[in-house]
Formats: sequence, structure tokens, C-alpha cells
Amino acid sequence: MPEPTKKEENEVPAPAPPPEEPSKEKEAGTTPAKDEEEVSPPSALPPGLGSRALERKDSEWSIGESPAGEEQDKQNANSQPSILFVEKPQGGTVKVGENITFIAKVKAEDLLRKPTVKWFKGKWMDLASKAGKHLQLKETFERHSRVYTFEMQIIKAKENYAGNYRCEVTYKDKFDSCSFDLEVRESTGTTPNIDIRSAFKRSGEGQDDAGELDFSGLLKRREVKQQEEEPEVDVWELLKNAKPSEYEKIAFQYGITDLRGMLKRLKRMRREEKKSAAFAKILDPAYQVDKGGRVRFVVELADPKLEVKWYKNGQEIRPSTKYIFEHKGCQRILFINNCQMTDDSEYYVTAGDEKCSTELFVREPPIMVTKQLEDTTAYCGERVELECEVSEDDANVKWFKNGEEIIPGPKSRYRIRVEGKKHILIIEGATKADSAEYSVMTTGGQSSAKLSVDLKPLKILTPLTDQTVNLGKEICLKCEISENITGKWTKNGLPVQESDRLKLVHKGRIHKLVIANALTEDEGDYVFAPDAYNVTLPAKVHVIDPPKIILDGLDADNTVTVIAGNKLRLEIPISGEPPPKAIWSRADKAIMEGSGRIRAESYPDSSTLVIDVAERDDSGVYHINLKNEAGEAHAAIKIKVVDLPDPPVAPTVTEVGDDWCIMNWEPPAYDGGSPILGYFIERKKKQSSRWMRLNFDLCKETTFEPKKMIEGVAYEVRIFAVNAIGISKPSMPSRPFVPLAVTSPPTLLAVDSVTDTTVTMKWRPPDQIGAAGLDGYVLEYCFEGSDNWLPANKDLIDKTKFTIPDLPTDSKIFVRVKAVNAAGASEPKYYSQPILVREVIEPPKIRIPRHLKQTYIRRVGEAVNLVIPFQGKPRPELTWKKDGVEIDKNQINIRNSETDTIIFIRKAERSHSGKYDLQVKVDKFVETASIDIQIVDRPGPPQTVKIEDVWGENVALTWTPPKDDGNAAITGYTIQKADKKSMEWFTVIEHYHRTSATITELVIGNEYYFRVFSENMCGLSEDATMTKESAVIAKDGKIYKNPVYEDFDFSEAPMFTQPLVNTYAIAGYNATLNCSVRGNPKPKITWMKNKVAIVDDPRYRMFSNQGVCTLEIRKPSPYDGGTYCCKAVNDLGTVEIECKLEVKVIYQGVDTPGQPVFLEGQQQSLHNKDF
Repeated sequence: MPEPTKKEENEVPAPAPPPEEPSKEKEAGTTPAKDEEEVSPPSALPPGLGSRALERKDSEWSIGESPAGEEQDKQNANSQPSILFVEKPQGGTVKVGENITFIAKVKAEDLLRKPTVKWFKGKWMDLASKAGKHLQLKETFERHSRVYTFEMQIIKAKENYAGNYRCEVTYKDKFDSCSFDLEVRESTGTTPNIDIRSAFKRSGEGQDDAGELDFSGLLKRREVKQQEEEPEVDVWELLKNAKPSEYEKIAFQYGITDLRGMLKRLKRMRREEKKSAAFAKILDPAYQVDKGGRVRFVVELADPKLEVKWYKNGQEIRPSTKYIFEHKGCQRILFINNCQMTDDSEYYVTAGDEKCSTELFVREPPIMVTKQLEDTTAYCGERVELECEVSEDDANVKWFKNGEEIIPGPKSRYRIRVEGKKHILIIEGATKADSAEYSVMTTGGQSSAKLSVDLKPLKILTPLTDQTVNLGKEICLKCEISENITGKWTKNGLPVQESDRLKLVHKGRIHKLVIANALTEDEGDYVFAPDAYNVTLPAKVHVIDPPKIILDGLDADNTVTVIAGNKLRLEIPISGEPPPKAIWSRADKAIMEGSGRIRAESYPDSSTLVIDVAERDDSGVYHINLKNEAGEAHAAIKIKVVDLPDPPVAPTVTEVGDDWCIMNWEPPAYDGGSPILGYFIERKKKQSSRWMRLNFDLCKETTFEPKKMIEGVAYEVRIFAVNAIGISKPSMPSRPFVPLAVTSPPTLLAVDSVTDTTVTMKWRPPDQIGAAGLDGYVLEYCFEGSDNWLPANKDLIDKTKFTIPDLPTDSKIFVRVKAVNAAGASEPKYYSQPILVREVIEPPKIRIPRHLKQTYIRRVGEAVNLVIPFQGKPRPELTWKKDGVEIDKNQINIRNSETDTIIFIRKAERSHSGKYDLQVKVDKFVETASIDIQIVDRPGPPQTVKIEDVWGENVALTWTPPKDDGNAAITGYTIQKADKKSMEWFTVIEHYHRTSATITELVIGNEYYFRVFSENMCGLSEDATMTKESAVIAKDGKIYKNPVYEDFDFSEAPMFTQPLVNTYAIAGYNATLNCSVRGNPKPKITWMKNKVAIVDDPRYRMFSNQGVCTLEIRKPSPYDGGTYCCKAVNDLGTVEIECKLEVKVIYQGVDTPGQPVFLEGQQQSLHNKDF
């Protein structure tokens, strides 16, 4: 880590910011343009640099804040409540060479991700880029406490590490910062030898001796000005008397690097000094001394007994050969010998509780140019070195070209080498553009010289030579000149362009033009002209071409195929210079040019063989010979005349199936001179004249299997041969054939019964019968150990069951059956094992269905139909009993077969419940089974219902179970209540299992009756048992005796208080008819349509609530229109009321005639209206 700069306590270090582009400075807008011009003279600084370096405050130019202001700001910042910090870093003290760690903690409970933390020294220096062996930054996270810990550790601290530091933490829009101080104390026996100005040390561009806060690095470009030598001046006095706009200029002129620190000190010096009680005379505000000189600090004490201590940058100064202390009366004197740049610092002296301070400025002597630059002349391409010497080693020197500063870099052609006091500017490969005036500038002088770069005299070492090359060979034109320079090639006066075939090579002093595979168009006059010289090197290139026959368009064996009857025009490209003469021949007989059927034609770049109306005899080998002065060429070409093949012989059908056949044929006698590629097959019905292609891909074989024919229909087939020329004529049709197929084998062959002399077999018909139909079956058998199959039936049988008679007892036979049709007999179906001819007694076995193994339950009036399968041979005897008694067949029907028995009851009654026993008997074997049948019905009502107690709003009821449970267990009870006034019953409790209940939330002052229904699996009982007494819910307080009134007769015949009205409805939208009726007893309501009662119709819903009767018609159609009637009936009379309903249909927004028109898609609410 570069060493931090040591500053005065409570003073923030102010490193110079890095240089930025002028455009960015304008965007920053920190200072007005006028101030920028005053602070930054164009000849010394880039635009904007002075505005960033200096800030105006209180009508004075200064950099940073005053120490007192900074300390106050720091105290205010640390006293503010922390936003993100849990623990802030605290200031500390460390000795030189020791380590110290600063810790900051941030709570992460409300943070979704890790916050960003930065450490700074002073206001600008980001320490993240300084991490290394002297500075380490660490961060950890404790999961249980969710706290981020950030550490900054300084290793082997140095004196210039002292100063103010700052820690900043950022998370989204939250920000928090904390400042702290580091004090570095000098170890015992050591002498401070490090100075803050080392951090501001100037150095050359790109060197490692620059300080951390090198202000001179900002100076990128400076105009060279002749400076006159001036006598030594006091820079401190010069700054005090100068204008703020001249600070930067003075700093660069006199080598001041810590301009920022000097301006701070200048500001402090301008403050009014307070009178001191301890000091009679204090130190001067500042002292200046040349490097290597001696300085004397003097203070005068008011009390000579006070102890005095001297300090440098906060570190106490101990007596040594460098630091000498003297006491003269009340004067206390400090001498500093051999002042160096490290002694440039702040000094103060303490006496008791007071102190006074001063600034010491050590001025480095100006660097002089001891050896001037010399004018130099060079040739292009040479290495040029411009050398000068200065008064000190490794001094900061700047080079300029025509007034523009030279900035060396990786891509620059300029390099600067420093060898002690020597400074050398190196130019590699000089060009004419490098001719200019070069100058060097130091803090104490400058020097300039002119560089002139000229061309060297050019010599032609190897000229170009004329060349003659064969076509396709390489052309190489080569020349060599005395200088390594570029040049241009031309051909016939036009520039030569590089391509994949033409390459231009420049290697040192040699220039080449290389053309691979020379062409005739490459012939011409070539000239090479070196750049910057008025010299040309010419050469001529001549390309020759021997005769050549080009057969690229022919086959590998040079065969040309032509169809018989067509005209052949074979054009063979030829080349050669001069043009060769072509001669065609066949069988040593030349083919002449003329007008014959076979003739030759000659052209400048080709020779053509023409055959009019090619014939089969024209096939053969033809020769072409080329000859010119450059040589000869010969080629043989085979001409093959081809034709369509002959038709094949008529095919033969060898095998026929249900929808397929197999056909064979022989290849044609003549293939047309081209191999047979395959065959096309066609077929047609015999009665039809339309042929159908069966294959679209060529058949390579001479056999084919047509498929998908109609069984029973006669067909014919024919063949076409195909070669490369085309398709032959069709062959003769085959003999007609009819696809027929036998049926598939019969299925499910099984033994039906066996006696001592017969075996009865049964089977199922074949799965596939086909168009030939099924004529019958043949049943065959053979005895075990014999292969002689005997027919069991002489004639075909139609049935799928047959008895084989007259078989020996105890013999074993194998059985098979075949299906027969017009195509023949099918494959036989075999019985899998031999059959023993002997009647076998099979013990009886009853197969009770799974659902009858439990009690079979049915309701009264439902039908009972039970099928119970059984086994046994011979046919068993069956006996049914109910509860041990024979079944009365007049009430219960019993039907028996060979394999099952059926018990059937048309309308079940409760008397049919019981246990039914079935007995199956075969010979001496007996099998029995039982079935439980339970016929259930709805239960009767409970026997009695009593009110046990009445309290508050509650009534306790008890009841006894019903006598008749409906032949099923009672599953619960339903309790209803009714107010004595209205006697309308409301259900209070449903599916209640106990025989006692408490009815709650009754209305005080009302009198209630209660009734209870019984419930089993069939439902509620038809009637309910009601309490004889009523329960009065009395009010609390004084008992009021109700007066006795005679009962009022509320009986009233039905009467409609609101009649029905005529209504129309829209099809597809529900419609309702409403009316209101009163009467006592409550009348029964019946709805009718066209005088027909509406009963159990799902399209209608009827409601009656508090005398309001409603009929809802769900999505009516035009057929629902008509006259609707509501009828109310009670014991005192009957009353009816009618209305008409008309249903309208809307089609695409237009309804039936006579009604309003609605827009399409508009939702229309329709209400009932009177007509």
C-alpha cells in the first residue's frame, strides 16, 4: 500500500483529483467559467483543472476547509444518530512499525443484500485500490446475530499514515458515514525522516518515484515558453502577495507540489493571532529554507521557568545532530541542520497549556539544462536519438514537438530513456513526418533543436526481367532495391489488385509479384514504382498454351448416349495458341466436314461432331486429334445409341388369395441398349377397359404380388419394361383369374357333453368368412394312437353343434372341425386333448353371486329377480325352501335350467322377507346354499311425544320409538315446531338419533306444539306424533293471566288478492307468473296450462311463500305460449284465475312482427307488462 500522507491533527488530507476531460469539467459545473479562466492559465494547466483544485469561500481561494471547520463538521457528523452503523470505527494511536485495526458493524435485519462499504483517507483517497502488504480490508457475516463486520487493518504503520479517515456504508437509498483519526507516534530512539511532501513528489511520466498525491501528473500538455533566470525568491512571501488566479502558475514555476497544503496554511496565517500569556514572542507564521540549508526557530517566553517542547507533525522532537536546542534567557531556539524535503512540515512548540506553530517550506533548487540539444539530420527508417543533460539525477523533464508535449506510451513511436542526468528521446523508424523542432523543458531551463529526415538515394540492385510461361504455370516477377520502402505495381498502366491467385510480396528490400496458375489474360506489361522515388522497373509477360481437349462435360469413360431417332450434336471445347486443327475419325476412317448425315464442324474454341437421325448402328468409338505448333492432343469418345425396350411376355398368375395373387414374368428379349431399370404393373377387371397402375416405384424383380382386389371378381394383369430411355409397350394381358379365399378356422371348439357311446362337440363360426361365403362344417375324429381321421358327418352341416355317435365305450378320440366354402376347406381347429368316451358324474356346485352373499335388501313394491348359477352332471334336482318350509309358487316364481335357477317376485312385500335355502342334488351328491332377503318399508311414527320441561326459551321433549320400524333399523328422528297461532310447521332438528331433545331459541310469549317423525333407510315415516299439550314460553317477571276469549273462526274460502296478468316473454329467457291468494285452512295450489295440470315437469318450478304463488318457466320456447291457470282449493271452496303468455323469438336483433327491434348484442331486460 502506498504510504498515507501525514497531516496535522483534525485536518483531512486533500489529495489532488485525477485529471479529467474538459467536457466532464463543464458538466460538473462546480465553478463559474470566469473563475476557471482566472485560476487556470491556458499555458500552464488544462481547462477545468484550476476550478476543481480551488474553491472560493469567504472571498478567498482555498483548497478544502479550515481545520476548525472540519473538526466542527466531524463532531456534528459523529453526534448524529446512525442510520446503518451498529458500531462505528473509533480513532486510535499506534507506534511506528506496529499494527492497528478499525472495525465497523452494520445490522442486516432490514437489508435484503450486503451493503456497500468504502474506506477513505481524507476526502478523496479510496483505500480499496491501495490494499496490499501495508493495508488489508476484510468483511465477515454472523448468521445468528445477522451483523456484517468490516475491518481495515494497517500493518507496520509509518509516520505519514497519520491523519483523518472516513468509512461510508451505502444500501439502496440509505447512506451513513463516520470519520475517525489515526495518530502515529514515533518509536523510542528513532528520528523522523519522512515528510508529507514525499506524497506530493513530482516525477516523470510513467515512473515509479511519483508520490501518492502527485499534482504534476495532471499537467498533460504545456506550451514551451522561454523563461529567464530569476534570482532566488521567497515562495512563501510570493504566495502571500499573489492573486489567487496565479497560485497554479507559481506552484509549477517554483516546483511546489503541495499547493493544496500551502494554501491551507496561508489561510490559517491570515487569521488574527490571539495574545498568549505564556509566550512573549511567538514563532513567525512560516519559514523558508533552501534544500541542504539551516533554519532557526526562536520563541520568547513570558516565564523562563516554563518547560518547552518542540513538535513536528505532532511528534515530539528529540535533541540530535540534526536538531539542536539553545536557551538564551527567555529565548528558546531550535536549529535544524541540513534541511531536506522531508523536513518540509508543520512545527509547533508548547509551553504549559499553550502552543504556537509555524510552517517550514524547504525549496528544492531549480533543475538546469547543463547540455543542450543539438540539431540532427537523419534518413527515413533510421533510429534517431535526441540527448540532453540536466543538473540532477532522475529529474522531471518534459519533451515537446513543435510546442506539443510528447506523451510516450505502448502505441507511441516515441520512447524516453533516463540514465542518471541524461535524458534521451528515441524515435524508431524515422519518417519525413518526424521532421520538426524538438524541445526539452525543466523547472530551471529549456533547450531546443531541429530534426531533419530525408530520403536515401535509391539503387536498383536487381531489375525486373521479361518472362514467357506456359498456361497454368507460376509467374514470378522479382526486383531488389537498396532501400526498404513500399511501392506500387501496375499492369498495362492500371493498378494491380491482390487476389487469391495474385499475391504482392514485400520483404525488406525485395519486392515480388507472384501469379499462381497463369492465364492468357495475365499477359501484359508490368511496372513496379517505388514510393517517394521517380523510378520505374518494367517487364513483359508472355503466356503460351499447347493444344488441349476439354472433356469435363462427359462421363468418366467418355461415353455419350443418344436416343435412336434423335439428332446428336457433340461439341467438344478445345484450347491452344495458335488455334489447333481438329480431325474426327471412326475405325481409321476420317469424318469430313460437309453436309452428310455424320459430319464434323470446326469453331475457334470448339470442334463439333454432328449425327442426324441417330441409328442403332452409329454406336462405336470416335477419335478426335488436335495439332498446332505447340504440340498435339488426342481423345477417344464412345457414342452409344439407345432405344426403348421390347414389351415383356404375358405374365403368369401362380397363386391366388382372398384379395391378392402372385404373378411372374420373363424379361424382354431386347433391352433397347440400356439396362432394364424395373417394371410397372397394371391390372383391370375383366369386364372393364380401364387399367390401373399398381406400383409407382419401379419393381426390380420379375415377380409381384398385387393386393387390395375384390374377392370374387375376375381380373387381368399386364407388364411394362422400363430402361433409361423410357417405358416399353405393354405386354399381353394374363389369363383372367378370380381372387377367392377359404375362411379362417372355426373358433372355440369345446366338448358339450359325453355319454358312454357319444360325444357332443360345439364351436363358434370362423372370424373371417370372405366373399365365397360359408357352405358348412366338416367334423372329423380319430382314435388315440392313429392318424386316420374319420368324418363324423357325411354331408356338410350348418349348425355349430354335432354329436358323434356309435363310439366304443372307454375309448379316447381326438376331434377337429373345418369350415368349407367354394375356395375349399379352411385350416382345421383341433380340440387340445383326447376325449374319454364315458359319461362322467360331476358333483353339484352352487355359484352364489358376490352380491347375494350378504343380505339382499329391497323396498316394498320393487321386483326381485335373482339368478343363481350351478354345476352338475347329469342334470341335478333342485329344491327351494323359505325358512324351512316349501315355497308357495303362487306367490314366488321359480324357474330352473341346466345351468342356473331363477327366483322372481314381481312386487315384493314385507312377508317375502326371510331365509331362502337352495338344495342341488346329483345322484348321491348334495350341495346347499342360503340367501337372506329383506323387504323394507318406511317406519311408523313414534308412539308418544311428551313435553318434559319448559324453562326460559327452552323446551325438553321425550318420545318412545315407533312400534313398526319398517323392517329396518331406525336411523334417526326429525323434530318440527309450530306456533299455535299459525300452525305452520318448521323443522328444528333432522337425523337426530336420541329419543330426547332440547329445543332452544324459542320466541318469548309464543305457544308451541311439537311433532316427531321416525326415519330409516327408506325415509321418514308418513305420519308424525304431536304433543298433546302446548309449551308456553312465558316472559320473566309478573305473571299475567290472559283473559279468556271465545275462539274466533278464521275459516275463509280461497280468494285471490292479486290476479294473474297477461304477459309476453322472450324465447330463451326465464319467465315468471305471479299472483297472491289467501284462505284458511291454507288452500292447495294447482297450476294448469290449457286446462291441463302441470305435474312433475322439469321445465316448470312452482313456489308458494306467505300466500304469493309463483310459476317459473325455464327458457321458454314458442310452444310454451298459451293460457295458464292458477287454482286454489280448501275445504270451504275453490277459486281459479287465468292469464295468457306469448313467447317472442328474436332473430339477429329483429323480433317477431309487431314488437320493438333491439340492436344485436344489446342486453334487454324484459319485465312483465299488461297487454
